[in-house]
Formats: sequence, C-alpha cells, structure tokens
Amino acid sequence: MFDKILIANRGEIALRVVRACREMGIPSVAVHSTADSDAMHVRMADEAICIGPPASAQSYLSFPAIISACEISGANAIHPGYGFLSENANFVQIVEDHGLTFIGPTAEHIRVMGDKITAKDTMKKLGVPCVPGSDGGVPDMEAARTVAEEIGYPVIVKATAGGGGRGMKLAKTAKDLENAFRTARSEAKSAFGNDEVYIEKYLGKPRHIEVQVFGDGKGNAVHLGERDCSLQRRHQKVFEEAPGPAITPELRARIGKTCAEAVASINYAGAGTIEFLYEDGEFYFIEMNTRLQVEHPVTELVFGQDLVREQIRVAAGLPLSFSQEDLKLNGHAIEVRINAEKLPKFSPCPGKITQFHAPGGLGVRMDSALYDGYSIPPYYDSLIGKLIVHGRDRPEALARLNRALGELIVDGVDTTIPLFRALLNEADIHSGAYDIHWLEGWLETNLQA
Repeated sequence: MFDKILIANRGEIALRVVRACREMGIPSVAVHSTADSDAMHVRMADEAICIGPPASAQSYLSFPAIISACEISGANAIHPGYGFLSENANFVQIVEDHGLTFIGPTAEHIRVMGDKITAKDTMKKLGVPCVPGSDGGVPDMEAARTVAEEIGYPVIVKATAGGGGRGMKLAKTAKDLENAFRTARSEAKSAFGNDEVYIEKYLGKPRHIEVQVFGDGKGNAVHLGERDCSLQRRHQKVFEEAPGPAITPELRARIGKTCAEAVASINYAGAGTIEFLYEDGEFYFIEMNTRLQVEHPVTELVFGQDLVREQIRVAAGLPLSFSQEDLKLNGHAIEVRINAEKLPKFSPCPGKITQFHAPGGLGVRMDSALYDGYSIPPYYDSLIGKLIVHGRDRPEALARLNRALGELIVDGVDTTIPLFRALLNEADIHSGAYDIHWLEGWLETNLQA
C-alpha cells in the first residue's frame, strides 16, 4: 500500500479522498492555491502544501508544482479527484516518469477515451452500441451534407475534443447544417484548440444513462449498475439517481455485462463511466469518462461500496475487493448538486458563508467542504456541495430528499437549493417521466432562465 497520497484537487472531492485515506490508515497531503489556504480539505489532510496563486493554470493545473509537492512531502501516489488533471494523459505520463503512481487508468486509456471519435471507434469494436454517425471527423461541408443525408435529420455536430456542452450544435433540417457546422468548429477551436467535428444522429427524447464500471487492470472488471442523469441544464447535470427509473433489471444486466466485458478486454484499471443516450429500449454510446464521477455517491449508496477506497486499492496492485456476484442493488439513491449560483440566470455567487447546517438523519449524506465563516473564492467551479439521499425505493428517496432540503441551511450566498424544492413539486419528477430536454423546458416556463 502507498506510504502517502497527494490529492491534486480541492473542495468536496478533495475532502472525500482525505476521508477515504484516513479510513485506510494512509497519510494524505492536500495541495492548495493561496485562495484556498483556509479550505476544509487543507484543514483535514495530514499535511498541506501551497502550490501557487489562485489561477488554476498556476496551481491546480501546474504539473511542476504538483510533482514538486510530491517530492517535498514524500507522497508516492496522486489521486486526481475529478476535473482539473483527472483526464490529462500527459500529466499521467509525467507522474509515471517520476516513479509515482497515478490513482486512475493508464495514460493510453485516457488518451483513447479522451478523443470522442477514437473512443466511439474503440467501443464499437468492443461491441458497445453507438449512435449512428460519421466514421471519424468531418472535414468540410460537402462531407457533412453526405453524412447528414445518410443518417437522416435532425443531426448534431460535435467537437471531437468537446466537453461541457461546448462545440455542440443542432441541425434540425438541411438548411440549418451549414451554420451548425461552422459554429461548432469555431467554438471547438476557441475552447479546445482543435476544430475537428463529427456528426451524429440527434435523438428526440432520450434519457442520459451512464454505467459505472471498475477494472483491476489485469483483465477483470465489474459493473455497478447505471445512473440516470437526464435532468441537465446546458449539458450540465444537476440531479442524478440510481437506479434509473426507466431501466429494467433485464436492461441493466444486458448493458452492464456489455460494458464490463468491454473494459475488461482492454485491461482497464480503476473507476470509469460509460455514458449513453437511451431511447425506446436502445442504448447509444456517447463517451467514456476515465475518472471518478461527481455523482459517484448514489452508486456507493445503492451498492454499499466505497469507490474511492477501491480506486486506491486497485492502483496499489490489489485485486478488486468484490465480484459481480457480490454486487446487489439495494434501494434507490438521489443526488442534487448544490451550486453557489443566483437564480434564475444561474450566475456564480461567491462570497462568505454566514451559516451552514447540513441535514442529517437516516439515509442522508452531505458531501461538502463548507463551514460557517468560509469564503467561497470566485476562481473555481460553483459546486459547493452534494446532497445525497437513500431510501428503500424511489418514492421514499424523493420524500427523504424533500425533508433533507428543508433542513439544509446555506446562508450568505445564493444557491440552487430553491430549484430542487420547486422540482419536487412536479408530477414528472415523481413519475420519472423526463428526458434530457425536460429541465430546460421547465426552466423557460418556471424560472425564465
């Protein structure tokens, strides 16, 4: 096992890893920018090292700063959390070149899955169902028209190196295609430095379903069911649950087996999530995230497994601590993302927390690094906490979420808590009758976002 683990992240996910390390008896090292000197993960870790100024590029994204922190502290492994450097293949290579262990998959697996065209081609060869679309990048408008006519409108133009909804444009008809193609390329170039795009069939009312997989890097892998992440705003998830309300046990077993076999066949190591659009009983691969997901707690609650602990074990060369037969689905879990944002525009709202009270009671978990008097810095993501509930079934989980939201107090800044209180009054939320477009339509009517 590792002598010491450095956590190359901040906020609630850094605190989550600190706690896993402490339970395993492994000393932890928190790195932080000057803006985060009083952050909770800095207070809770066994050691803390300042690695630069507030700007991420000079601190949390700085390869030299993080490697130097390992050398100073004696840490021999790095946990990346999510975001920042968690899916940066170049960073992983440098970590390995310095004789350190990256707690996650190999640089090659990150590289393959980080390019959406390569990922789709790889998954197709591994037997994972994919959305009909172009076989790789589309170089010009003539090729774009040919592909679009072959698969049929509507189509969506996507950046090869895309993420977070950027570089994605919808073309409902042939006359929309040129503008969508040009705009997607322009956005992709600006956001990712790569203007390559591809084209896929646009599904009308799909759900966003993702399958949690875990491999040992030695040809063994399991799946831990699926999560439904269909409630999204501008392609950003806000409400996630497990299991998916539209997924039957038979569908779960089928797609889970397909995903586990796919990652096992490439000797994938650690946690990964294979994301799909799901419509009319069919799954269509979108992308694979080669890291821990923000919404991993709902899977932990319904399967009773600590995914961060498992990441650390596998990275240390130990076998998986559970088999597929050991994984029994228990009840229902829901997570809502609490952001420091002002409604209805969802504009970031940093500032000082004057009062914070986390809800408690049976089946309630609050993953947050907030505390009374903490000042949320303006330099980073607006996520300040995740409220997760677990119940015997979906109605109980929804009732528990409603109760927990009523107990949660975050004063001093605006948050998205009122959004979730309002959503729990909607019949479609209680019935589970929503798709990836539902929330944006609801917001236009109810919040004028």
